[in-house]
Amino acid sequence: MAKTGAQASPVVVFSMFMLFIVLFFSFVVSDNGKEVEILLSFKSSIYDPSGFLSNWDSSATFCQWHGVTCNNNLSHVDKLDLSAKNLTGKLVSSSIFHLPFIQTLNISNNQFYGEIPEDIFSSSSSSLRFLNLSNNNFTGQIPSGSIPGLEVLDLSNNMLSGKIPPEIGSFYSLKFLDLGGNVLVGEIPVSITNITSLQFLTLASNQLVGPIPHGLSKMKSLEWIYVGYNNLSGQIPEEIGMLTSLNHLDLVYNNLTGEIPSSLGNLSDLQYLFLYQNKLTGSIPDSIFGLKKLVSLDLSDNSLSGEISELVIHLQNLEILHLFCNIFTGKIPKALTSLPRLQVLQLWSNRLSGEIPESLGRNNNLTILDLSTNNLTGRIPDGLCSSSRLFKLILFSNSLEGAIPKNLSTCTSLQRVRLQNNRLSGELSSEFTKLPLVYFLDVSNNDLSGNIGDQEWDMPALEMLSLAGNRFSGRLPNSFGSQKIEDLDLSGNGFSGTIPRSFGSLTELMQFSLSANKLIGEIPEELSSCKKLVSLDLSHNQLSGQIPSGFAEMPVLSQLDLSDNQLSGEVPPQLGKMESLIQVNVSHNHLHGSLPSTGAFLAINSSAVSGNDLCGGAETSGLPPCKKVKNLNWWFYVACSLVALVLLAFAAFGFIFIRKRNNLELKRVENEDGIWELQFFDSNVSKSVTVDDITLSAKQVNGICRGNKSSANDFQFVVKEMNDVNSIPSSFWSEIKQLGKLQHPNLVNLIGTCRSDKNAYLVYEYIKGKLLSEILHELTWERRRKIAMGIAKALKFLHSYCSPSIIVGDMSPERVIVDGKDEPRLRLSLPGLLSTENKAFISSAYVAPETRESKDMSEKSDIYGFGLILIELLTGKSPADAEFGDQHQSMVEWARYCYSDCHLDMWVDPMIRPGHASDVNHNQIVETLNLALHCTAGDPTARPSATDVSKTLQSAFRITSCVSTLKLSSSV
Repeated sequence: MAKTGAQASPVVVFSMFMLFIVLFFSFVVSDNGKEVEILLSFKSSIYDPSGFLSNWDSSATFCQWHGVTCNNNLSHVDKLDLSAKNLTGKLVSSSIFHLPFIQTLNISNNQFYGEIPEDIFSSSSSSLRFLNLSNNNFTGQIPSGSIPGLEVLDLSNNMLSGKIPPEIGSFYSLKFLDLGGNVLVGEIPVSITNITSLQFLTLASNQLVGPIPHGLSKMKSLEWIYVGYNNLSGQIPEEIGMLTSLNHLDLVYNNLTGEIPSSLGNLSDLQYLFLYQNKLTGSIPDSIFGLKKLVSLDLSDNSLSGEISELVIHLQNLEILHLFCNIFTGKIPKALTSLPRLQVLQLWSNRLSGEIPESLGRNNNLTILDLSTNNLTGRIPDGLCSSSRLFKLILFSNSLEGAIPKNLSTCTSLQRVRLQNNRLSGELSSEFTKLPLVYFLDVSNNDLSGNIGDQEWDMPALEMLSLAGNRFSGRLPNSFGSQKIEDLDLSGNGFSGTIPRSFGSLTELMQFSLSANKLIGEIPEELSSCKKLVSLDLSHNQLSGQIPSGFAEMPVLSQLDLSDNQLSGEVPPQLGKMESLIQVNVSHNHLHGSLPSTGAFLAINSSAVSGNDLCGGAETSGLPPCKKVKNLNWWFYVACSLVALVLLAFAAFGFIFIRKRNNLELKRVENEDGIWELQFFDSNVSKSVTVDDITLSAKQVNGICRGNKSSANDFQFVVKEMNDVNSIPSSFWSEIKQLGKLQHPNLVNLIGTCRSDKNAYLVYEYIKGKLLSEILHELTWERRRKIAMGIAKALKFLHSYCSPSIIVGDMSPERVIVDGKDEPRLRLSLPGLLSTENKAFISSAYVAPETRESKDMSEKSDIYGFGLILIELLTGKSPADAEFGDQHQSMVEWARYCYSDCHLDMWVDPMIRPGHASDVNHNQIVETLNLALHCTAGDPTARPSATDVSKTLQSAFRITSCVSTLKLSSSV
């Protein structure tokens, strides 16, 4: 019996083994079946336009499905990566979060929407370690609950609202937490300090308030803190100084007050310290200069005071130092000259005095230096360009003296140089006028001298040159070695001789001033070849001869100042027919004859025509009427005979001329609908369009304030019907008349008005194209650049060259028509009307904050709207998008957050993402967003002018290299 029992033992073991195998595979098959069911259920609940999930079927085992990774032993799903697959849909509670063995789940960078399932943190798999739902369109609140084993939680860049749940402190194992880029409110919960394992914390770009929790000192593992772009208040906690593992501390764009804690000097591993745009006071603690690993230090835009310590010498790894827009006093520390890695130094807009350290730049690696708007004295140091990498030098508005250093004259890396408003003297060296990359050069309002006409100028990149307000003399150069010049100001010097005819070859020229010199001779007819010229100032010289008739052929010339010269002859009558000309001054010359009474001369001030022998003109000119010639001599009858012949010869011409002139005057026309007052601003239109054409077009529309394309004699136009005619003030029509005179290639031109006692219509030229809002997402980067530049040029024309300036008002993509040549055409708002359209504008997402409060529109509110358009061109997002919440500046705040702390791929429109399109330049996009943020500054006075916007945008679109981490400085 014993022998038989011994022989049966292996059978029992084998049976038990087989039972275990059967049970094991039953368990595995059961789990596998559950996982397949969850995955297929998830697939059926979402939209997959790219077909990424196309192999999620029985043709392949689920471990081979796209995005699915199984563990090696048990063939269970432990990783699901569906990031950036253009998936859309809502997540349900029984979704992929319940995969029993899942460890990594990533569905970021898709188009998922709706609320995050309530039970995601209470019933998800306990094996989950990595969860990334970022960059989607999730709404609602962050669900309660926790997953104790979770190590990475990323919910950033969605539209999550409400408060951060206090249960967040129960995620005990978290190492990475990012809730940034949402619309979360309330205070930072104190419970968050219980996550002692946390290394990376981002709560930036929300609407959080209250203080920074003092309990942060418990979070010893923290390496990264980013809570900027909120409304946090109070002081920076001293306890942060106990986080000795910290590498990155960013508290920017809050309302933090008090002094910078000296305890921050204990953060020996800190490389990046950003505290800009707060309300910090006091001096920089000496302990900060003991942070030897610092790479970037930005304390700008606060109210910090005192001197900058020489202890800065200890920051030997420092590359970027931003201390601008504070109230620092004293001298620039010499210790800065001993920082070998220093690339960017911006100390502008402080109260610094004394001299610039003599050896600055010699031992540095400078690329950008901005010390403007201080009280600096002495000379510009020789070694600023010793790195051979300096491309931006901004020193304007100080009291610097002496000559421009020779070493700067050979600094071939320079691109932007602004030295104006100092006391610099001496001459421009021959090398300085041959710098190959300089596109912006302003040395105006100094004491520079010399004969620059004898020098060779070879600056092929030059777009803006100002030598105004110096003591240059001699003849003008025939060329500056560039055909790209757009802004040329040589006024207020002692230039003599004649104006070179070669200036007529500057085909890109838009602003040109030679005023207050000693120029003689005639005005070259060749200047009329500058077809883009908007402003021409030749006043206060000794020019003679006649006014060139070719000026009347310049299509966008808006301002013309020829005053205080020795010009003779008559004012060309063609100037009165220029539709673009708004402001003209011909005073104090030797002109005679009749002054035109049309166009810009219609309401000209007497001071603009005085000091001549002119007569006639409009009543505002103050000129006497032209006297009739009395023919009482003996040859009277002979003269009459000759006159009769002449009259016969010119009868046809006179008839045509008078008819053309009358076409532009107000007419009364009667038809079956009553008596109409009809006025056109283009003589060609008056021949093609009748009252019947206009009223018929309006009747076809059946609506108010809507346009209808019509045609008459092959001329196409758009009619806009006015609301409530009886409530329109009389001043409106005179203002409309001024708008009719505006001619610019980037404006939709108003070509006529038509009104009666009951109805009124505005007639616009028809632009064949689409609204910018309709086509924005399909535009390439090249087309977006052209559109941005065109809008900027229109704003520059309206704000700088119209007198008084013209305000667009509703500055939005709905106001921009893009024609077949990708030229943007801006539609102006109607003046002085509280129409339905203008009332709607006040509630528009594009309105500036101050306009929303005061209802007053200004040039700065136009700039704000343009900044939003730039952001939209770059990101593809609209300020009205729900993801930005209800705050007026929410898209701006989001853009500031993206600019400062997000990778470009996280915010740029996918259509123009570098790597996806061949015409995209990374630096151009960064610089353009930089400008957009400046345009949308909360303080209207901090926004640039339209002229500065145009110049900066042109500069951004030609940049080939840039330090993308910089914020916009005074160099705009």
